Amino acid sequence: MAAPMLFRGLPLLRFRPAARLRGLPRVTFCSAAPSEPTQPEEKLSSADDNTTTLLTVKEPPKYHRWADPDYRKWKDKEDEILRDIEPILFLAKEILHSRRYMDGERLTADDERAVVEKLLAYHPHSEDKIGCGLDAIMVDRHPQFGHSRCLFVVRTDGGWIDFSYQKCLRAYIRDKYPSHAERFIREHFSRGSG
Repeated sequence: MAAPMLFRGLPLLRFRPAARLRGLPRVTFCSAAPSEPTQPEEKLSSADDNTTTLLTVKEPPKYHRWADPDYRKWKDKEDEILRDIEPILFLAKEILHSRRYMDGERLTADDERAVVEKLLAYHPHSEDKIGCGLDAIMVDRHPQFGHSRCLFVVRTDGGWIDFSYQKCLRAYIRDKYPSHAERFIREHFSRGSG
């Protein structure tokens, strides 16, 4: 039963070499392979009719934006912002997505200090999140979205509330790089700004 299903595609393979022999342009299914001839000008004639088609290679793309000084300034500033936020971004992702911390586990003193100083301090509602006082930072599953892990502020009164490290990063970027923040956030953060 399985053998007839394996051979269904074979008749299609048989016709591909025949199409090349007749002088028809070769159709490639790979986007990386060129679909046009590689010579600058190549004449193809068909056996069916007496018309001649002139095909030319497309001009290589010209990146006019690289010559634009404003674009170059933007790319330099983008690199600067990335270098600035990369360490804390990697730390936050490692905390949330590795097996370094189990659900409900509190962060180590070093990780907690980095998260509080470089993330939570920039959250738009950090005072509301901290409330009566900060006891610890914890990793756990979100109560509403159980499949996602997030960071929680554990308060001194025993309550805990989640906070978004991406909101913290966005606020940090808006504070430190105000003229480039919106463009950077639009290009590098998948969700809408918050």
